Amino acid sequence: MGYARKDAERTKQIAKKFVRYQEGAERYSLGLTKFQELAKDAKAVYKIDKVALVNCEIFEKYLETFRIA
Repeated sequence: MGYARKDAERTKQIAKKFVRYQEGAERYSLGLTKFQELAKDAKAVYKIDKVALVNCEIFEKYLETFRIA
C-alpha cells in the first residue's frame, strides 16, 4: 500500500505559495476575472517582469473576511 502519483501531485499543488491567475482561479473555483479582481483587492499580486503571481496565504486571509458566521 503506497501513495499513487496522482496523490503526490495533488499534495504538491495544494502546498504552493504562489500561483498564476489561471491556476488560482481553478484552485479556488472562481472565474478568472473574479479571481484577478479579488487578488488585487487583497493586495496579494506580485508582478515580476510580465508575470503576475498571487500569494495564496494573503489571498486566503482576505477570503476569510467574507465568511458568514
